[in-house]
Amino acid sequence: MPTDWNERYATGEKPWDTGEPGRELVELVEAGRLPKGRALEVGCGTGTNARYLASRGWDVLGVDIADVAIEQAEAKGTSQGSVELRQLDFLKEDLEGPFDLVFDRGCFHIFDQDADRARFADRVAACLAPGGLWVSLLGSTEGPPRDHGPPRRSARDIANAVEPALEIVELRATEFAADVPSRASAWLLLARSRVVPAQPSTQRE
Repeated sequence: MPTDWNERYATGEKPWDTGEPGRELVELVEAGRLPKGRALEVGCGTGTNARYLASRGWDVLGVDIADVAIEQAEAKGTSQGSVELRQLDFLKEDLEGPFDLVFDRGCFHIFDQDADRARFADRVAACLAPGGLWVSLLGSTEGPPRDHGPPRRSARDIANAVEPALEIVELRATEFAADVPSRASAWLLLARSRVVPAQPSTQRE
């Protein structure tokens, strides 16, 4: 059964919403690795990461499919910097791009179907400015068995969805340190706009 995101936000069942900007995002910002300009956060929830990016100089649009999440984000009041919050379905509704940075923390991985993950990557590619960067934190197939926490995606799942549309810059192991008591394994993905289309696999003569 599809997740009712409005219900999760209404009941407070949202372990991903820690009230603190994502550690990986903060590290990338402080290291100067992210292109400045316009930023899009997909699955912005109550706006913590969007507000953090705005405070560091980005002009941010945060979108979420759950209108209750957007209401809770707006209830936090104004923040330092430029933040716009909007309820929409990222897979279906158009956005006024381009964006220099697209960020999602635990949104890309919620889609179980290969086609939906590929559609997500295509939508990101369509939003990115030349030289733009997508940063995504998503659940990994690594680590011990668990019956809770983030969905698990393999490196193959990620490459199959992302590589046709975007160039993978970095894919490394990390963890959802604050979200799950077991410190669930995760992937940190960085991908950028393509200058040259992905080339078909070849074999030696």
